[in-house]
Amino acid sequence: MAVENRFSTVWKILYAQILMTVVVTSGFLWMGGWKSALSPLLGSGIALVPNLFFAYKIYLARNEQAQTMVNAFYTGEAIKLVLTVTLFAIVFQLSSVDFATMLIGYIAVLSVFWFALFYWRD
Repeated sequence: MAVENRFSTVWKILYAQILMTVVVTSGFLWMGGWKSALSPLLGSGIALVPNLFFAYKIYLARNEQAQTMVNAFYTGEAIKLVLTVTLFAIVFQLSSVDFATMLIGYIAVLSVFWFALFYWRD
C-alpha cells in the first residue's frame, strides 16, 4: 500500500526547477531585456517540460502493481528523452536563440535535480 505524501521530494524538485527557471530568466531579463531572457527561458523549458511529463507519468502509476510501475517508468523515461531531443531540435530552428544562454538555462534547471537529492530526502 502506497503512502500518500502530498509534498514529496519529486514535487519539491519540480517546484524548485520552476523557481530556478524564474530566477534565471528574471536575471537575464533584468540585465538585457526580453530578447536576452528568451534563450534561457527556452533552455529552462527544454529541461522542465520533459521532467513535468515524467513526474506526471509516474504519478499516474503510483498505486499500480510493481510491473506496471516499472513499465510506466521506462515508458516515461523514453518519452522524456525523445521530448528533450525534439524540443532542442525545435529551439535550434529559431534564429534569435543564443546557444550559450539557452544552455545556461538548461543546465541551471537540471542542476536543481542534481543538488536537491542531497537536501530533500523522504
